[in-house]
Amino acid sequence: MRRYGLVYLMFLIPLTVLLVFKYIPMYGAQIAFRNYKPALGVLQSQWVGFKNFIKFFDSPYFWTTIKNTLTLNIYSLLTFPLCLVFALMLRYCRSQRFGKSVQMVSYAPHFISTVVVCGLLTQFLSARTGVINKVIELFGGTAANWMGSETAFKHIYVWSDVWQNLGFNSIIFISALAGISPELHEAAIVDGASLRKRIIHIDVPGVLATFVVLLILRFGSLMNIGYEKVLLLQNDLNRGASEIISTYTYKIAMQSMVPQYSYASAIGMFTSVVNMVLLFIVNKVAKLVSGSSLW
Repeated sequence: MRRYGLVYLMFLIPLTVLLVFKYIPMYGAQIAFRNYKPALGVLQSQWVGFKNFIKFFDSPYFWTTIKNTLTLNIYSLLTFPLCLVFALMLRYCRSQRFGKSVQMVSYAPHFISTVVVCGLLTQFLSARTGVINKVIELFGGTAANWMGSETAFKHIYVWSDVWQNLGFNSIIFISALAGISPELHEAAIVDGASLRKRIIHIDVPGVLATFVVLLILRFGSLMNIGYEKVLLLQNDLNRGASEIISTYTYKIAMQSMVPQYSYASAIGMFTSVVNMVLLFIVNKVAKLVSGSSLW
């Protein structure tokens, strides 16, 4: 403690944030089991047990929101290996200057706010004035209302997310690839290994542990999607595909004429429990299959 006092002092800042925003609020999670009334407070509100959970299970939105949430998350999960592919492409780019330029440009979309990204998507995909439809019409096609299509919504959401975060998410793989010993590649080149074989037998095994850990973490949030982007892209025409758990929770807690805080809290607790179970299961499977895991 005496030797690394400044390090521990720096650690107090994130520790305080963790306690204030993650652990202390757990006290309020009990409102999921109460008929919470702000005027009465948490402890004075009536205890109703699992009533709010049963209400969600019986809700007509239950299967719809779960299906839409899983569809978007699993679709996004399928694009996860693109980060590794992109990192490999940058590593073996013949022109180092060009590779660095592409790397810097690919980071830029990550720092664009969600509101601006959704505004750009709405403008580009507009049924009347959108650039995409203008190009389609230029080549003899028919303009379509992409933002009003339930089928197109999941593609718009996932691939815009890939565009926005591909470069930034590849940083960890670029770092992992940089940590692989050059001697392994030199020995493989001497033995006559092609670039493809070096990638398969050196690079991929070298970053496999990192890939597995990140994949486990992604599975641990399979039932969660941030509501901001979905809510901004949502409209009455695509609601059948865009109504997810987080947007439904936000609406009943914040936009309803009579805010249902206990009901919303129960939904949040349900998704957290499912995510935790999935995290344990996927971690165990990953440990058995690849030998890499979170614990």
